[in-house]
Amino acid sequence: MDRIETEASGGCQCGAVRYHVSAVLDTSHICHCRMCQKAAGNFFIALIGVPRDAITWTRGRPATFNSSDKAARGFCGDCGTPLLYDYFESKHINLTTGSFDDPGQFPPKMQFGIEARLPTFECLPLREEGTTEETMHALVGAIKASNHQHPDHDTGTWPE
Repeated sequence: MDRIETEASGGCQCGAVRYHVSAVLDTSHICHCRMCQKAAGNFFIALIGVPRDAITWTRGRPATFNSSDKAARGFCGDCGTPLLYDYFESKHINLTTGSFDDPGQFPPKMQFGIEARLPTFECLPLREEGTTEETMHALVGAIKASNHQHPDHDTGTWPE
């Protein structure tokens, strides 16, 4: 696993937990295993390895749940956003790629846990239906006016 020096920040949806990383590993992946499906509440979870010495919690800290005797899952105790997978014996932790302010920096390169991969995801035969504005036009203004989601950048305080 190669260490890649970078500068990136991220955090949970409500802004109670924020982090900054100075390096990542070249391990950006999605995991289909059943434990990851349950932790994400989704079909799979996207993760990237971060050396333990390269992460700083800049606001709050994740709550954790020991999903086994070998690993814990970290999440925001306020809003529930999944933030990490921590295999205790590893020199790194895995952060959820979607919790980064710019998740596009770390596209997945591989898949794990394919024994639990749903057949639908062997390839994605789904058609595109449009942007959020196009498909939820009547609600977009009301959602924007009442949005409690932390912005995709660091803030001195939250809510501002």
